[in-house]
Amino acid sequence: MKKFFLFLVALALLIPSLAWADEFQVAVAANFEAPAKLIAAEFEKETGHKPILAFGSTGSFYTQIKNGSPVAIFLAADAKTPKQLETDGLIKPGSIFTYAQGALVLWSLTGGYVDAEGQVLKTGDYKHLAVANPKLAPYGAAAYELLGAWGILEGLENNKRLVIGENIAQTYQYVKTASAELGLVALSQVWKDGKFNEGSGWKVPADLYSPILQDVVILKTAENDAAVQAFSDYLKGEKAREIILSFGYVLN
Repeated sequence: MKKFFLFLVALALLIPSLAWADEFQVAVAANFEAPAKLIAAEFEKETGHKPILAFGSTGSFYTQIKNGSPVAIFLAADAKTPKQLETDGLIKPGSIFTYAQGALVLWSLTGGYVDAEGQVLKTGDYKHLAVANPKLAPYGAAAYELLGAWGILEGLENNKRLVIGENIAQTYQYVKTASAELGLVALSQVWKDGKFNEGSGWKVPADLYSPILQDVVILKTAENDAAVQAFSDYLKGEKAREIILSFGYVLN
């Protein structure tokens, strides 16, 4: 009888926490995959809420959301797309903020291949350069800005040396699998705790492309969801910021 009573007490304590816990869909720009997984795991550990993460290009997510995808919160790779969703009337008012500023890097899987000033991009004997689709991925748009500013975009296109990824994750995979000797990818994909994970790279100076301000927004369908708001707030917290900084992002 005593054991049964203790069981009922334990169950009574558990039920409120189960009712409080929540799952919700999070659309995440591909460049932010690694930090997002760590942040989501810490958030779930601390709150019991479970973010269900999906990764892809910002442009593709915009189309999906417009078509009714059940996304609760969107971590974009730019500031333009969340603003457009605001114009479309699809967001929780006042929920937009910049969670990170991204950085572009020229990267190769081969150690010592990329020089300290990125001149291999102009002079190197490479067959292919991987870049993300500039119409879908802000990092692709930044890559095209750099190539245009350096006067080499037209030549690369004419000689069919560009390998176009649908998003920055696919672009990284082209370089990782040696389908391209070089790639213009997100620093966060190849950088951790102050150094390149492998290979060689050149951090493209920020004045060579428009700032990649990455904004987050809560969708209107989730505007009254406390768990979603808690996750949005968590992105501003110390633990999340430490994780974001460790992958080479800049914070305001």
